[in-house]
Amino acid sequence: MIGREQEIRELNERYDSNRPEFIAVYGRRRVGKTYLVDETLKERITFRHSGLSPVDEQNHKNGLKEQLKHFYLSLQLHGMKRSRCPSSWLDAFFMLEMHLKSIDDGSRQVIFLDELPWMDTPRSGFVTALEAFWNGWASHRDNMMLVVCGSATSWMTDKLINNYGGLYGRLTCQIKLSPFTLNECELFLQSRGVMMSRYDIVQGYMALGGIPYYLGYIKSELSLAQNIDRLFFTDGAVLRHEYDRLFASVFSNPEQMKRIVQFLGTRHAGFTRREILDKTGMEDCGSSTKLLKILENSDFITSYIPFGKSRRETHYKLTDPFCLFHMKFVQGRTETDPDFWMHNVTSQSVSAWRGLAFEEVCFAHIRQIKQALGILGVSSTQSALVVKGDGKNDGMQIDLLISRMDNVVNLCEMKFSSSEFEVKNEDDRKLRERIQRVMEQISRRHSIQVTLVTTFGLKYGIHSGIFQQVVTLDKLFQD
Repeated sequence: MIGREQEIRELNERYDSNRPEFIAVYGRRRVGKTYLVDETLKERITFRHSGLSPVDEQNHKNGLKEQLKHFYLSLQLHGMKRSRCPSSWLDAFFMLEMHLKSIDDGSRQVIFLDELPWMDTPRSGFVTALEAFWNGWASHRDNMMLVVCGSATSWMTDKLINNYGGLYGRLTCQIKLSPFTLNECELFLQSRGVMMSRYDIVQGYMALGGIPYYLGYIKSELSLAQNIDRLFFTDGAVLRHEYDRLFASVFSNPEQMKRIVQFLGTRHAGFTRREILDKTGMEDCGSSTKLLKILENSDFITSYIPFGKSRRETHYKLTDPFCLFHMKFVQGRTETDPDFWMHNVTSQSVSAWRGLAFEEVCFAHIRQIKQALGILGVSSTQSALVVKGDGKNDGMQIDLLISRMDNVVNLCEMKFSSSEFEVKNEDDRKLRERIQRVMEQISRRHSIQVTLVTTFGLKYGIHSGIFQQVVTLDKLFQD
């Protein structure tokens, strides 16, 4: 398995703990939760079951009856004698208890319930039955290990992690699985025989993010451009409709979530909560804050406090690479050019997209940037500076400022380039203006270090001395 060392270690330690364990694994859909559990606990799983998708391919709803029948079939598959289909979830979990008791030899029993939120159909009583199973029986057996997974992050956080009912405080471990880093993407592709340059890997990351499921579709015999065409633009492209499927499978209110995401995708710097409410028509209540938190916990959006601002000015921005790519190039397309990416790979629109997308890649690798700068051990915070224009000055945005406890602020410029980056007159002028703006925002005891994060380094020239540090693409691939 590529990466996931900490998560693997956590699961194995819980397996060896000799006490009852209740573990929740959650994260964005397609990020590899099921694979993690299956591979780590391979051949040690006593009972395994996965909930049915709420709606099947024929648009038929899988309600309580279908979920219970499917659970009963899983019991039979794992050796339970044929009897009768359970009539409720209380009945179903009781049958599971009886089966586990009948095969208990004193060794660790691992119960893996995948896609747990899908089992909780309306008025099914599923959560109550799960509480009864764990509180009344499983938690009293030292050899019991219950592992549950779910992509519906809102359900996992509300019903399990932040549960204030019968499951309050019952989890013994929670694991949030995040997308791959660039380093893990490279290792994953190499493990599948895909030999791709880091310049291309980072562009693939801009379109697919660090999602193993999407990366698994990349073919070794095709170029990156050919792979993107095959995944998004040819007839029957496997990811053409993934955006809609993604929201429909994770959220109970997919259209509302998509409306928020669509709006956030219209401005690179993001918006305040007040701006989001005004533009989307959402009500100003606790539920709107909850929706934003759900999207953030699902790794679709990121919140940040602009440099020098208070928490009241918190901005929310869309940072999921897959969603950003889909909205830019796939959504609403009426033309059917199967070689769209090959034909536009050098176009101005794609070049502009790369510049913004590279900034998001850098945001996802703040740790690697700090490591390259030698400041991992220094307490620091990162944010963006957003200055609105007025009658005298234009608006301005600095995408990354690292404010350090050693009284230094790193002003970071992110530049995606096919060769060494050359600082031209206009770049120099803008940088000096930004330095001046930042100096107006910080105390006199702070100093500014201008940092370039780019692909292949800095070309020596008349203006190159404005940068004190340079972080190259290879540094972003550090473990």
